[in-house]
Amino acid sequence: MIARVVVDVSLDREFDYAIPAELTETVKIGCRVTVPFGHRHVAGYVVGLSETSTFDSLKPIQALVDDKSYIDDTILKLARWMSAYYCAALEACIRTVLPGAVRRRSSKFKSARWVVAGKQKVESRTPKAESRNEKSGNEKQERVLKVLAEHNGEMPLKELLKAAEVTESPIKTLAKHGVLAIESRDTFRDPLKNYNVLPTAPLELMPEQAAALEMIKGEMDLGKGTPADLVSVESDIGPGATPVCSVSFTPDTRSGGSPKKNISAFSSHPSALPPSLPRTPRPILLYGVTGSGKTEVYLQAIAHGLEQGRGAIVLVPEISLTPQTIERFQSRFGDQIAVLHSHLSDGERHDEWHRIRDGEARVVIGARSAVFAPVANLGLVVVDEEHEPSYKQAEAPRYHARDVAVMRGHFSGCTVVLGSATPAIESWANTLNGKYLKAVLPRRADSRQMPAMRIIDMRIEAERTGHVNVFSKELLDAIEMRLNEGEQTMLFLNRRGFSSNVICPKCGFVSECDQCSVSHTYHRSEERLRCHICGGSRPVPPKCPECGDPAFRFAGVGTQRVESVANKCFPKARIVRMDADTTTRKEAYEEILGAFRNGKIDILIGTQMIAKGLHFPNVTLVGVVYADLSLHVPDFRAGERTFQLLAQVAGRAGRGDVAGQVIVQTYTPHHAAVQAARRLDYEGLCAEEMEFRSELSYPPASHLICITLKGKAEGEVKYCTEVLSMRLGKAVGNAALVSEACPAPLAKAKLYYRYQVIARGRSVRAISTPLKRILGELGLPRTVSIAVDVDAIDLM
Repeated sequence: MIARVVVDVSLDREFDYAIPAELTETVKIGCRVTVPFGHRHVAGYVVGLSETSTFDSLKPIQALVDDKSYIDDTILKLARWMSAYYCAALEACIRTVLPGAVRRRSSKFKSARWVVAGKQKVESRTPKAESRNEKSGNEKQERVLKVLAEHNGEMPLKELLKAAEVTESPIKTLAKHGVLAIESRDTFRDPLKNYNVLPTAPLELMPEQAAALEMIKGEMDLGKGTPADLVSVESDIGPGATPVCSVSFTPDTRSGGSPKKNISAFSSHPSALPPSLPRTPRPILLYGVTGSGKTEVYLQAIAHGLEQGRGAIVLVPEISLTPQTIERFQSRFGDQIAVLHSHLSDGERHDEWHRIRDGEARVVIGARSAVFAPVANLGLVVVDEEHEPSYKQAEAPRYHARDVAVMRGHFSGCTVVLGSATPAIESWANTLNGKYLKAVLPRRADSRQMPAMRIIDMRIEAERTGHVNVFSKELLDAIEMRLNEGEQTMLFLNRRGFSSNVICPKCGFVSECDQCSVSHTYHRSEERLRCHICGGSRPVPPKCPECGDPAFRFAGVGTQRVESVANKCFPKARIVRMDADTTTRKEAYEEILGAFRNGKIDILIGTQMIAKGLHFPNVTLVGVVYADLSLHVPDFRAGERTFQLLAQVAGRAGRGDVAGQVIVQTYTPHHAAVQAARRLDYEGLCAEEMEFRSELSYPPASHLICITLKGKAEGEVKYCTEVLSMRLGKAVGNAALVSEACPAPLAKAKLYYRYQVIARGRSVRAISTPLKRILGELGLPRTVSIAVDVDAIDLM
């Protein structure tokens, strides 16, 4: 037998190795092995088995590291698809689907000493005392045996010592006489040990929720036990994919009637599908306004799958959302929950992954990497807030968890639900052209009103006061009213630090990072200037380095400055800031959000980590301090992202019995995205955005591939990028539009100059296939590196 092995060396190749006779029965696809590679031995994974090889004199596999498979067939297909679609090496994709805590040889379960009682009665275990010391010793032994008896005769040694209030001496004495035993056991590191939640029952659904749930359950039942290899590993999932059908449930809210089913493209009944279309579950876009009860739909859909013996994966975009999500899901599903996210320790991640693989946990909650969780018999994948950019991986392979989830659904025969109040325009387009189904939740649960949004023109405010203000008079008055009423306020600004730059009013000098083409951000708590690209910092100069003027001025606004001004305006209020600077500790998210939930914080100031997914019924006011930050960036998605941020942060208000209010401060009040957010007119924004993107061949009208080259010698990087642009343009011909070589918007980062080529086309393969060939022929110098980002969402 021959094993095809991917070694942990970046060569993007599979190597054939002979399987020794003694390992023939144990080597399986997905197993971890050690193989000879050159003059050394390296780790690798078996990705295929064959009877023959095109090579002679194959080296044998040296050893089998584990007797269990780490990668099942579905995950392996997913890794191959990622390699082809995202132009990434297969070994990089293999590393991605397995957490580092699982891959490393040093990873193992933590062992602890346990004390186990024998079967004899307590009275016969301790000899009669003849002296005071012996009597004291026997009393301690009796306490040990009594505590053990209360815990079914076995306990971890550390817990027993604490509960019985003894040292190890009496326990060792009892063990010496065979009364009990001390043994080593693997212990589970539980990241949920501090979560104490009460069980909850399913809630009664509104008609729209019930219709959405029935749609999801129908697709889940269709895919039950029918995994399908629907597409090749090179298939495009975006523009150009085969349309299936589009079904949406829209309630007749004007007449109070029941939901109506709207069908387009093809009939939704499976028997009506053309014979060429496989009967498999289709992705569902659950489009519901903030507070419409999407999570309850997820919970009941997962419960439906669990009744059938099927598992589920729930993806959330931010770690800050995880604690609240965990509490809701754990209250419904108890010990069947497992979590996977970057704030777990390596030991916790290792143990959780193995719990999932062994079937002890059936519902997985986590960030983007949880999409690869080894859930057996997967029935449902939920991608909550599917529009979030944080689902996109920044390093190779630069996958998007939403799209990978859709492909896992294809390969597993399971249902994928994408939920959002402000879906990505690409997802919305997929419902219009029939690739996704659609369920709509147009109103809040319990018929609560959407918050009223007011736009404040800060230009008028500056004219009125004669200077630029952090807070408008309307926002200050609104905060004061909430404090008097005992209600809570959230203030949103998507920029951390005290001020965005330091400028000399005399000569115009701006302090910039030496390694990056960005200005420094002033952090008042440290009295330092920091670069948010490379992390470098320096003390604030006492005077201007250029002209020597001491009147340095701090321009712009960050969350630190908002906090400082808020403390001055409301000295009696309890104010807390939540951003990347205040949540460096593992427990910081839970502590801040827990205190806010319990009413210990009056005003919470934060960046985008507080903008979505959080549910705090006592929040009645949301203030957006500066809504223009995301509007004025060189990105065709600027309007879409501004709308999403405003709509999401507005959704934090009025989720309880009191109506909410949102005050948005902006210097461009008439921008289409701002006005659409005020009206909560998502469909109107989509129509406008899709029209201009279609004219310019931007997504969703096409796929966009961003190719970035970087190096320390600008001329060398520029030349290589120009050659690449020229060759790629000739190779793709009319199949795609290829831009000229140009500096990236962030032209320099961490001493590296950055140039880009942007390619746009209807098919990824039409670009990626010639691109791979050109990169193999181009022979870039070692001093120039390249990054290929398929379906890029960040062009900086």
